[in-house]
Amino acid sequence: MSVIVNEIRRATYLDSIVLMRLSRQIAALPGVEEAGLITGTAANKDILRDAGILGPEGETAAPGDLILALRAIDAAAGAAALAEAKRLLDRPAVPGAPVSADSPRTLRAAVRDMPDANLALISVPGDFAVAEARKALDLGLHAMVFSDNVPIAEEAALKREARARGLMVMGPDCGTAIIAGLPLAFANVVPRGDIGIVGASGTGIQEISCLIARAGRGVSHAIGTGGRDLKAEVGAITTLMAIDALDADAATAHVVLVSKPPAAAVARLVLDRVGRSAKPFTICFIGAADLPLPANARAAPTLKAAAELALGRPLATRPLDLTSVQTARGGSVRGLFAGGTLCTEAQIVFIAAGLPVASNVPVPGAATVNGATVGHVMIDLGDDAFTRGRPHPMIEPAVRDAPLAAALADPGVGVILLDVVLGYGAHPDPAGHLAQALAGRRDGAVIVASVTGTDADPQPRSEQVAKLEQAGVMVADSNADAAALAMALASPAARQRGAAAQ
Repeated sequence: MSVIVNEIRRATYLDSIVLMRLSRQIAALPGVEEAGLITGTAANKDILRDAGILGPEGETAAPGDLILALRAIDAAAGAAALAEAKRLLDRPAVPGAPVSADSPRTLRAAVRDMPDANLALISVPGDFAVAEARKALDLGLHAMVFSDNVPIAEEAALKREARARGLMVMGPDCGTAIIAGLPLAFANVVPRGDIGIVGASGTGIQEISCLIARAGRGVSHAIGTGGRDLKAEVGAITTLMAIDALDADAATAHVVLVSKPPAAAVARLVLDRVGRSAKPFTICFIGAADLPLPANARAAPTLKAAAELALGRPLATRPLDLTSVQTARGGSVRGLFAGGTLCTEAQIVFIAAGLPVASNVPVPGAATVNGATVGHVMIDLGDDAFTRGRPHPMIEPAVRDAPLAAALADPGVGVILLDVVLGYGAHPDPAGHLAQALAGRRDGAVIVASVTGTDADPQPRSEQVAKLEQAGVMVADSNADAAALAMALASPAARQRGAAAQ
């Protein structure tokens, strides 16, 4: 009979990425059915309660406590898993590294140790993020706030306060930045260059910067803003400050803006500021149409197009022979994405070719768009609906295993479209995991993928591509190319439209 085991660690904090990695390891222990490692906020308790792993002890946790919660097949498995989980929690973050009693425990102490620092990276539960960011501002530091679950009114107030001090707040929920060549959070290793990026999209920044790097150019700075910066409530405070910074930066010759479509009034505000710059801009408000652009700006419908406009030339594309690849199954495409903006870009490619596509619907099965039944479905597995209490698929690729198995088992799915995102923070071998998940399959579905990354990343891109190709996956040069390839393979009638979309 299943048992629930909880342990509370009072007044204990670990970075959210560390918690997600440890949760993944604990969930994989023998006899464990479900597991979570999370701070004891009310919202997090709801997550554990919904997952069926919160016990009476966990209910007593305070917001500053850490809850270790798991459900095991029986009491013996629960006790063994708890012992191993405690060992994982107690070991140093870096294998072989000593635990130092001298490590700074406050921002003020850290500044004393690093008096030349000018940026604080904040990754604490959302309930505490704004307070820590204000401490950073008080110390004269810019702040990158990785934390999410911050009320939007508090975000706006924090950014207004920072602007008044001449400081920048990236975030909350800012997952990617590259500052002076240094990758922060989920970012890739790309060379320094003269193209600047301002992005409300983490995977959008990653895809564009990697395409630029693989084309032989580099990035001056990639400034993340947080996903809500261009909403009306915030008013693009960080985006405008980032434009100011890159406009004044002598090392930046071209600026790319990437975001989902902003509020109309905010878009006008941003584009007015762009028009006052002497530098060329590429605007990738992905999914937006008919933007009234200033003379120094050009619109890019996709991330690939944004990279090409910034480079001033088309990207080289490896030719892929479609004639020898035939799907023996249905004509629908199932997209299973780790990157939300990559998922959106794939939808844009389909829509541009006149093909209806649904997003984030229950699978397997068809979906409805404007009253018509469609079989093409794109799912962002990094969406909150899929990650509540669980690791993000960029950290734990096993999150995609069940939806992938469902797609493989669905005879109506002819092509499965995937993204693999590399870089700091990401899983050490996502392609290897995917190859294992596909091992021994006997079906007619074609697997198409893109790999966002560079050979300088901790997971060299060329090695990841080779693993996928050895597993029978067709790997395209960009996410947009992968979407067009999937579309062409699923529908012979769409081959010409798919080629044009590339």
